Amino acid sequence: MDINTTPLIDVMLVLIIMLIITIPIQTHAVKLDMPVGNPPPPNGPPPEVINIMVDFDNTVQWNGVTIPDRQTLELHLRDAAAKVPQPEVHLWPNKLAKYDTVAMVMAEAQRLGVTKLGLVGAEQFMD
Repeated sequence: MDINTTPLIDVMLVLIIMLIITIPIQTHAVKLDMPVGNPPPPNGPPPEVINIMVDFDNTVQWNGVTIPDRQTLELHLRDAAAKVPQPEVHLWPNKLAKYDTVAMVMAEAQRLGVTKLGLVGAEQFMD
């Protein structure tokens, strides 16, 4: 004579399900103090855009004009950093350009105080 435990197991399963349903859902939230951003400026003239292109042979162009050396690039970047409001600098590296040249342009811009620097054309690196 064995005891039939099937009804006992069924009752226990129902009790476990009822317990799971009645337990309040715990939310895992982390309180963050998010920084308050500056409101966008009123609809005024769009900011000036400066395009710096690094070609496949590592020549640097400033708005389509070839920059002969690093000192000339430094002068242009220093002038751009001094303007109020500061213009946006768009860096267009070619896929075949050396990393050293692109990194040098970015480092010079950062060193001279250019704060609005962005890389453009990253979709060419998706392959």
